[in-house]
Amino acid sequence: MPTRILIVRTSSLGDLVHMLPAITDIARHVPDAQIDWVVEEAFAEIPSWHPAVNEIIKVAHRRWRKSWWSAQVRAERRALRERLRSVQYDIVLDMQALLKSAWLVRQARGVRHGLDWRSAREPLASLFYNVRHRVEFWQPAVIRQRKLAGLTFGYQHAGLPDFGLQSFVRQAGQAADPVHDVPSEGLNATELPRLHHVDADRGYAVIMPSASRDDKLWPEDDWRAVFRRLLDAGCSLKLLAGNEQEAERARLLVAGMEDVEVMPRMDLTAVARLLAGSRLMVGLDSGLTHLSAALGRPTIGIYRASTPVRTPLVGSNYTASLGDRGASPSREAVMASVEQALAAH
Repeated sequence: MPTRILIVRTSSLGDLVHMLPAITDIARHVPDAQIDWVVEEAFAEIPSWHPAVNEIIKVAHRRWRKSWWSAQVRAERRALRERLRSVQYDIVLDMQALLKSAWLVRQARGVRHGLDWRSAREPLASLFYNVRHRVEFWQPAVIRQRKLAGLTFGYQHAGLPDFGLQSFVRQAGQAADPVHDVPSEGLNATELPRLHHVDADRGYAVIMPSASRDDKLWPEDDWRAVFRRLLDAGCSLKLLAGNEQEAERARLLVAGMEDVEVMPRMDLTAVARLLAGSRLMVGLDSGLTHLSAALGRPTIGIYRASTPVRTPLVGSNYTASLGDRGASPSREAVMASVEQALAAH
């Protein structure tokens, strides 16, 4: 008989990436584990990348809260509740420890596990669990999630984290015909292989220079110094942006430069494939920067509004988590890391 497991971790992008090694650990240590995962609909692609995940159950808190009591939202919430109640799970594990995730855990059938009062980000969430675990809050996110899973299933995690993303690495190693015309409406995951190795003779660097918050931004002149060094090293540049405002900022940053491209909108799987094929990535602290590290690419993260103590970049290749909350990294520190990343490729 399989061990039926329900994982609840709904968001956000970087946090879900940090979850993946814990899923690998569970699959290795729990015989016949059958893992379902409740996730916010906008990030549902991420659990689908891991081969150990059986079913993805979508929740839409971000959309629902705009019209919580509308007929459509009530019907969707009822359908979710019925789905969660339809399966008898052996273990229901809340790996988010928020009231919104505890609300989901409470609707599922099975022994409910989660963090204790002192460990949970929202302590009241711990009241909804049958079994509570102590995991020190100060630990890096990947370690914290691996420890919680180990305490729940009775094993000690060991070894380097395995994100379960090997399929992207294999795909990145497959040559594809170059393409030069990109449709204005953007690309999806089925189209992205055309982009791989467009610059195979020189490689490309992925850059994430924009953010929705000004306190995350790094000085424009410093970015341009990084761009010039990467271009001198033979890398073309592919800049990512989350919306049109960020895309416009990216275009201004590279104005007058050759061999640069601000990428169109892509789904998450397409972005993951782009990152997996890159020579390196330099980005602000964001979910995509953490994804690059998880994919085993040399990755440099620039922290200004958050601390790398709890969310450092983690991966099998060179990573540098530079700066801290309220303390921007210097141009010299980033440039030195760029040299190491170029050498690590």
